[in-house]
Amino acid sequence: MLCNWVPSYSLFSSCTRTQEFTASAPHSHFPSLSFFPNRKINCMDATGLDSHGREFKTADEMWREHAGDPSKKTEWYRDGVSYWEGVNPTMDGVLGGFANVNEPDISCSEDFLKILLSERFPADGTRQPLVVLDCGSGIGRVTKNLLIRYFNEVDLLEPVSHFLETARETLALECQTNTVHKAVNFYCVPLQDFTPDAGRYDVIWIQWCIGHLTDEDFVSFFKRAKVGLKPGGFFVLKENIARSGFVLDNEDRSVTRSDKYFKELFSQCGLHVYRLKEQKGFPEELFAVKMYALTTDAPKRALRSKSKTSTNRPKIIM
Repeated sequence: MLCNWVPSYSLFSSCTRTQEFTASAPHSHFPSLSFFPNRKINCMDATGLDSHGREFKTADEMWREHAGDPSKKTEWYRDGVSYWEGVNPTMDGVLGGFANVNEPDISCSEDFLKILLSERFPADGTRQPLVVLDCGSGIGRVTKNLLIRYFNEVDLLEPVSHFLETARETLALECQTNTVHKAVNFYCVPLQDFTPDAGRYDVIWIQWCIGHLTDEDFVSFFKRAKVGLKPGGFFVLKENIARSGFVLDNEDRSVTRSDKYFKELFSQCGLHVYRLKEQKGFPEELFAVKMYALTTDAPKRALRSKSKTSTNRPKIIM
């Protein structure tokens, strides 16, 4: 599979990246992607590739090299933030030049969110106000276009200061005309360092940012963030998905994981996939994107009725 790489999504902002590209494109980092989908291996041992064309036999090998000691780990996160500090705080900037994905992104997310809210929080008037945390909020794109319409209070988490200031200015105008739905707190803190207030949030929304966390900090973040959920609350994780294993972007210090990779990490976090939805309407050259609704409680399984095959099967008389 030949590909052309485009710098992409931020630890803390909403962006996309291309997965499939042509080798003839200028400044191409990847000669090819060479995963081995037919190998029956644990997904955490799946092979991966970086944006210089180097192959890693396992995810552990990659993490040891890039974040295997405190100094490397500090550099990993510093470089990720530095990359986005050089990006303009505009729609096109935070979306990596793909501002056209904003509309289908918001539309698909809204369809998913409405189902989740109706199932988890029935409109009986006993659960107000609804509060959400927007992780990787960037310039407030998702908050402005989606979250603030469904939640009474939105907190924004974004360590790139000029992104967060743009969000604050934009949402201040929104709040002047809407006192029922408003942005409340603006946290300029890295995701890996953030701990939410206990029991504050009905939903914690994490979009196009978790790829900058190491596996260790991924698990640590979700374990801390669980405390921030109200009873019945849940996470929504929306992310790019690699076809297999993982893809490392050396430039912005982020990792695109496969669906199996994510699900293994969810298991380590003690989280369960309540619902899953694939993003539709994106350009074909972009990574696939999935939305996971994650809960701390295992989804209840519907009782299975006996099948006709089972009912009509002859009994063995002893």
